[in-house]
Amino acid sequence: MPEQNPVWAATKPFFTGALSGSIATICIQPIDMIKVRIQVNAMEGGTTSPFAIGSQMIRSDGVGSLYKGLSAGLTRQWVYTGARLGLYDKFTELAKDPNEKKMPVVKTAGCALAAGGLAALVGNPADLALIRMQTDSMLPAAERKGYSHVGSALGDILKNEGAGGLFAGAGPTAVRAMALNLGMLAGNSVSKDLICSTFNLKGSDAAAVFGASAVAGFLASFMSLPFDYIKTLLQKQKPDANGVLPFNGALDCARKTVQKGGVTALWTGFPTFYVRIAPHAMITLIAQDQVKKLWASAGL
Repeated sequence: MPEQNPVWAATKPFFTGALSGSIATICIQPIDMIKVRIQVNAMEGGTTSPFAIGSQMIRSDGVGSLYKGLSAGLTRQWVYTGARLGLYDKFTELAKDPNEKKMPVVKTAGCALAAGGLAALVGNPADLALIRMQTDSMLPAAERKGYSHVGSALGDILKNEGAGGLFAGAGPTAVRAMALNLGMLAGNSVSKDLICSTFNLKGSDAAAVFGASAVAGFLASFMSLPFDYIKTLLQKQKPDANGVLPFNGALDCARKTVQKGGVTALWTGFPTFYVRIAPHAMITLIAQDQVKKLWASAGL
């Protein structure tokens, strides 16, 4: 299919992003599963040891429990990551000024923030389904839904909470995505330019791609964890016997979290989150670079 084809030209950035994110998710899903358990346990007073949580999951439900919610995770990558990376490529292309040698950091950051926020709103239902599937086995036996796949989780949410329920936590999810995109994509672009100019490398060189993705992975995890933590707590919360939710919103959730454990509580589980986010960001960016090279070699 020639690159001049308008349909392929319009969808290629999104398809590339979705494929890259899916490759990373298959590699990182077990760590993501443990990360969610750590965040929930921290609020409920349970263990936050990734080793204890991982071994407990395997003992109770087998190795397959580490891939619980994979269908939702992959759905999220095709919707959310495809849009996040695709929109970023589109926005940076539109923002480029032929008179500028390099795009200013402010423009790069603006493209990353806009792409992350818009993509998060589109991908929120899949993200919510993923959280519900990952935390279902932590509920009392009588309250478990036993989701078999992402469709059953989405159907249950739609049936019991209405269409609006699919967008629970959408605000924190969007803010979290904006922070992650700022660290990951803007961080990757800026650090790659710096690495290339410092070491006289090309942007396509392996050293530049790997180095920039490593910096982007750290920035993405550090900047997005507080928002991810709040998002998880909001999406996991259930009303009590009187129908009252534990949190009134993102700010209330953040306030109660800080009151209970201090400001650092917002970075609960950072080592595990870093091990989950940084490699995922790195694999996604490296895979994206390779997929783009594949399209070029195939004349697409």
